[in-house]
This record gives sequence, C-alpha cells and structure tokens, in this order.
Amino acid sequence: MEQDAVQETNDLSTQVQIMFEKLVAFANTLVLPSRLTQMGIMIALLVVAYVFKLYFGPKFHDWMRGLEGRPKWQLRVLLMVHRRMRLVVFVILIWVAIFIMRQGLNLFPSRTYLMDIVGTIGLAWVMVVVAARFIQNTLLRRIATWGAWIYATLYFLGLVEATEALLDQIAVNLGDFHLSALLILKVLIVTAVLFALARGLTASTTKRIKENDEISPSMQVLMVKFLQVLLYGAAFFIGLKATGFDLTGLAVLSGAIGIGLGFGLQKVVSNLVSGVIILLDKSIKPGDVISLGETFGWINTLGARYASVVTRDGKEYLIPNEDLITNQVVNWSHTNDFVRLDIFFGTAYSDDPHKVRALAREAAAGVARVLSTRPPVCHIVGFGDSSVDYILRFWIIDPTDGLTNIRGNVYLALWDAFQENGISIPFPQREVKMLEGEK
Repeated sequence: MEQDAVQETNDLSTQVQIMFEKLVAFANTLVLPSRLTQMGIMIALLVVAYVFKLYFGPKFHDWMRGLEGRPKWQLRVLLMVHRRMRLVVFVILIWVAIFIMRQGLNLFPSRTYLMDIVGTIGLAWVMVVVAARFIQNTLLRRIATWGAWIYATLYFLGLVEATEALLDQIAVNLGDFHLSALLILKVLIVTAVLFALARGLTASTTKRIKENDEISPSMQVLMVKFLQVLLYGAAFFIGLKATGFDLTGLAVLSGAIGIGLGFGLQKVVSNLVSGVIILLDKSIKPGDVISLGETFGWINTLGARYASVVTRDGKEYLIPNEDLITNQVVNWSHTNDFVRLDIFFGTAYSDDPHKVRALAREAAAGVARVLSTRPPVCHIVGFGDSSVDYILRFWIIDPTDGLTNIRGNVYLALWDAFQENGISIPFPQREVKMLEGEK
C-alpha cells in the first residue's frame, strides 16, 4: 500500500513537471522579437475592440429595442452579438490583421504564428457561444460554455494530452475501483450533454402531447411524467456507461437508497405513488373544480408530489397527493360540469305560497349563468316560527367562475322580485311589556 501511494505521488509529480515544462517552453518563445510584435498588435486590437463596444454598444442596444415582429432566433442572435461584441470584434480584427500581414506585407506564416493561435482560439470561443444558445438552462449553458472554452484553449495550445494525464493522476483508488478527476469530468460533460438533449426532446414531445385533444388532461400529465423519467434516467445511465464508469457499484447504492426510502422518505414515496394513482384512475385532472376541507378552487397543475389548487381569491395551495387519496374530496366537475346550488329563504304567512314559488323560479331563471335547460325549482320545506320556509334550486355549468357570486345574484333577484310584488320577508321580533308594580 505504501509503495502504491509513493508510486501515485511520483506519477502525479511527473505529470505536473511535464505540464510546467511545456508552459515554460511556450513562455520562452514569447520573448522573440516577432512574438513581441504580435503581442503588441493583439493588445492594440483588444483596445480597439473595447473602445468599439464602449461607443457602439449602447447604440446597438437601442436599435435592437426598436425591432418589432422579428423571429425570436434573430433577436437571440443579436442579443448574443451585443453581449460578446468585444470578442466578436477582436476576432474579426485579428483575422483581418493576419490577412494583411500575409498578403499585403508578404510575411511568412511563422511571423503570425502567435496571432494564428489566438485568432483560432477566439473563433472557437465565438462558435461555442453560438452553439451554447441552444441550451435553455442558464446554469447548464454557462458550465458548457466555460468547459468548451477551456477545452478549445488546451487543444489549440497542444496541452490536451498532458492535462488528461495530469487529471488522471488525481484519483482515489479503492481496490480495483479507480476514481479520477478525469473520469468525473468526463461523466459530468457527457451527462450534461445528454441531459440537454433529453430536455429538448422532452419539451418538444410535451408540446405535441398537450396539443393533442384526443388525449385526456390526466393522461397527458402521466405521459409527460413517464417521458421525463425515461429520458432523464436513460441520459444518466448512458452517460455513466459511455465514460466507462463501473455501474456494478450502483447495486450497493440502490440498496442503501431503498433503506433510506423505507425509513426517511415514506411521505415522499407515498405522494409519488398517490400522484400516479390519481393520474391512472382519472379521479382528478387539471381544470377540475374541487373542495378539500376549507379549500375550494380548481386544479392548476398535477405534480409528482403535490397538486396546485388555485382559489378564487388568487391563493395557490400545494396539496400533497396523499391527501387527495386519503381524504374526502368533492370534485365538482368529475363526470360533467353541471353543479346544482341550493339557497333558502322565508316569506310571511300572509303571502300566497304558489305565487312565491312562481316568482322565485322566474327570478332565478333571469340571472346570468343559471341554466335554462335545467330550470330552477322551488319547494316549501317547512313552517317556521315566523315564516314559511322555501328552498330554491338551480343549475350552473361554470363553477370555476365562483359560487358565492352566483348565489348573491340570485338572492338579489329574489329581493327585487319580492319588492315589486309585495312579498314580505319576515324577521324575528320581540315585544317587551312592563307590568305595573314590577321594577
């Protein structure tokens, strides 16, 4: 073991020394007169590019803001050019300078060697920026951009093999298992690329699924979730396998994860399974109007762990899927959108009940949102202490527009109809008599 550790230390030191010697050798070439001249030219071009961005950058930005009706890809390209204007201008200037030095001054390529390297690296950086615009995630795009920039720089400097050898020596060995920095870097790069491809494929497929009216909303959500798990899972395992990562060690890890799920993640797993059950039995789907306890609203989205319920007052409740399975849920639009509402009222004993019932039906039928295909009905439900009690029933088909407001409109229509026809609404009255001799 000690000999292996010493050998690994010696190998790492050797690779560091090789890398250092190459950098020193390259730095020594920079002191040549031709190289100093090229460095001076490039510094001047950098200053010109900086001044160009300083002067034309705001004008270019104002011009972009005035564009209307242009495709999004054109606007994204222009935005990329504005953000990387110094780099783009510098690359253009350096290649113009190289062309002039070779054609106009008849200089040999060796006289522009350093400028060729910098110009090629700069052009590669611009191409990386353009290609990275296809990555939607901001963090992933930055990681991919910087990673590609570093690789392009090392490649054109001829330091790729030395860097790989150095990273491979930075490793942890556990028996036959060799975990190096190079392997981790390859896994991250390949997995990131595969995840970006999976994300793009998922987004395009999801859009097509949601545009298909023949698929129910619950099945759309289920298909999208299944597709996400399939593509991202495949990207993860393919990325590990493509980089030579040993997957046999994942068996032990999966066992540990199973134990963790059994003890610490019971609620999470329960919500995940409940979400799948809800999507399969179609008991609740996006757009349904539900009541759960004191919460009344419509399903906005169905997630893997929770359902988003938006109420009439703009609040959004995140209800765990398990609660939708275990608790009593009122789905106002499960099989259809028809909802019957009941309101109670009373009139005086002196009023004709036949007339009261007719007026109540007519008043309710004249309110917007009350269905005429299912006309309102009114019945006597009892004789109270001071009034004849009635129930008025009517149907609506749009519970998402609210229940309290339609009840209020019907009550208001009843009030107006009773006032016009002399129907009185009694209320309890108390009469107090003072007896003589009592104090």
